[in-house]
Amino acid sequence: MKNTNKLSESDFEEIAQEYNINATILKALCQVETGGKGGFLDNGRASILFEGHIFWRELKRQGINPELYAEEYSNIVYPTWDRSKYSGGTAEYLRLSTALSINRIAALRSTSWGMFQIMGFNHPLCDEPTIDRFVERMNESEASQLRLSLNYIKNAGIMPLLNNHKWADFALLYNGVSYKQNKYDERLCDAYEKLSKK
Repeated sequence: MKNTNKLSESDFEEIAQEYNINATILKALCQVETGGKGGFLDNGRASILFEGHIFWRELKRQGINPELYAEEYSNIVYPTWDRSKYSGGTAEYLRLSTALSINRIAALRSTSWGMFQIMGFNHPLCDEPTIDRFVERMNESEASQLRLSLNYIKNAGIMPLLNNHKWADFALLYNGVSYKQNKYDERLCDAYEKLSKK
């Protein structure tokens, strides 16, 4: 079943006003972040990506030795990032489900959620005190996902860079030095210019 809680034009206008950000910039940001895809899968669940190398770290935070699980659960417990471990789409929920059986909190914190794929461990920066409430809101609607993502951007102190069209500076602080590899700043600028002409 498709999720019907898609972002509307009124959502963009309302959220832009709420966060004091230009609505066109907001649309450009969503376009670049999602690649034209929404924040939900066809089955109505929030889009996710499970990160096994983060799970390794988060298990340690919970006082659990990840090495005890590395052999049996090699597709979800590993020390360094490995693109080949991803399953994609709804299959990511199978990976998450297995991780939940090992440690629930660590699993949820090791998953990226929604349109902007915000990591669960960033829930405090999204103004959500608990990981459970963060996950609940990520599953409400795309508008809710966008608000959480903007809370993250606001609390990271980089919202002014967007409003002042400092695309490269924003990309560096938001995505890290690797932003140049996928031309994040250029794509953001292009999307904004094209949307401005509509």
